[in-house]
Amino acid sequence: MSDIQWETVIGLEIHTQLKTKSKLFAGTDTTYGASPNSQVSLLEAAVPGTLPVFNEKVLRYAIRFGLAVGAKVIAKESRFDRKNYFYPDSPKGYQITQLNHPIVEHGLLAIQGDDGKQKKIRINRAHIEEDAGKSVHDKYAEFSGIDLNRCGTPLIEIVSEPDLSSAKEAVAYMKEIHTIVTHLGICDGNMQEGSFRCDANVSIRPKGQQKLGTRTELKNINSFRFVEKAINLEVKRQIKVIESGQKVVQETRLYDADKHETRSMRSKEEANDYRYFPDPDLLPVHIDQAYIDNEKQFIPEFPAAKIQRYVEDLGIKTDDANTIANGKELSLFFDDTVALLKQAKAISVANMLLGEYSALLKAKDTGFESQPIKASQLSGLLDELALGNISHKISKVVLEKLWNSDLTATTIIKQEGLAQVSDSSELEAIVKDLISKNQSQFQEYKEGNMKMFNFFVGQVMKGTKGRANPAQVKSILEKL
Repeated sequence: MSDIQWETVIGLEIHTQLKTKSKLFAGTDTTYGASPNSQVSLLEAAVPGTLPVFNEKVLRYAIRFGLAVGAKVIAKESRFDRKNYFYPDSPKGYQITQLNHPIVEHGLLAIQGDDGKQKKIRINRAHIEEDAGKSVHDKYAEFSGIDLNRCGTPLIEIVSEPDLSSAKEAVAYMKEIHTIVTHLGICDGNMQEGSFRCDANVSIRPKGQQKLGTRTELKNINSFRFVEKAINLEVKRQIKVIESGQKVVQETRLYDADKHETRSMRSKEEANDYRYFPDPDLLPVHIDQAYIDNEKQFIPEFPAAKIQRYVEDLGIKTDDANTIANGKELSLFFDDTVALLKQAKAISVANMLLGEYSALLKAKDTGFESQPIKASQLSGLLDELALGNISHKISKVVLEKLWNSDLTATTIIKQEGLAQVSDSSELEAIVKDLISKNQSQFQEYKEGNMKMFNFFVGQVMKGTKGRANPAQVKSILEKL
């Protein structure tokens, strides 16, 4: 066993599929799940004579990402290059990407490091490129299939500097990028469908050494859990290789989740292996500062800022603030509801959304994005509760009746006769009647059995179907 202490060095290349209706250089549909090869243009099929036409929406989305990560450079001139390689899922024999003139450079992202403190990760670049098709190896026994539907789908590849020191930090960074692109609305973030995936460049070196070790690239990992497992596995493998007297080979490796192992795919290529050169069919993209500034209006408030606002300004508990802020649809619904409140407090909204409303959504097998109840309806319900017009128990009943309804909480309360009984004389008559009908329980209470007090409270609430004002009921019982 070696006495050397090793440290891990990781850089991530995150491939983010942009949420556009058409592809990067053609008008072909990008909807996921279509039958194989049904969404392929002549360009993507490499028919001679076809020319690419740049999708401007992709440019705007890339700029928004650059603004979100505080990029020092959002290029006023960016260019496209051809990355040449032969593989069956790319009929053209090259991929259109950006090598020397990317749209975004030198961003910064803060994560929580292994020591619990904030750690800033440098983003080297984010460049625009087209996706390749998909090879299908498990459908036919004797040959592989090729589905070109994904070919030409727009991506931005987000490349970090080798600033990550563990698999845990890599996952934290990847989650932050995921949060940014989904809150920007430029990517749906669906990892199972391949919309958000990463390549991890992993190396090790003796602790304190400045020179980087030989890296391997773990290719196309599409879950946070697998990223952590794959990196930890690769680190252990590299340590074992070096401590056995061998050298780590620079290569591309595949992580097999079923067998929990990494396998060599091919030797790692350098840039010159791809014979990059400027794409002759695409002119440089020129923009001015006004074009960039126009995209600032689409930069939302991100979760970190929301959490601070929820806790400091609205008094929400930190854990609840985290849950709400990190759910894009949930936080939008929360903010809309709070803005409409007249009597209730923001804390009531948080409690309702994370409690009864979340339970109702789960029971109905849907999410906040379906909006079965409007913010105006929920704020009205919470105002009625704050005014004492209904009990908490009845608020759950009203909540269910608001589901996919255009009625207000006030209307439902009136129509269904759900208003809270707060008339002292009416409640006192109910209590007296109960006491007369339950003399043995009344006698037990007088003799010191305090549980009987709650018995009478429960009977009043049962008799009024939850409509009695609990505080008044207790007060009347104490008096009698």
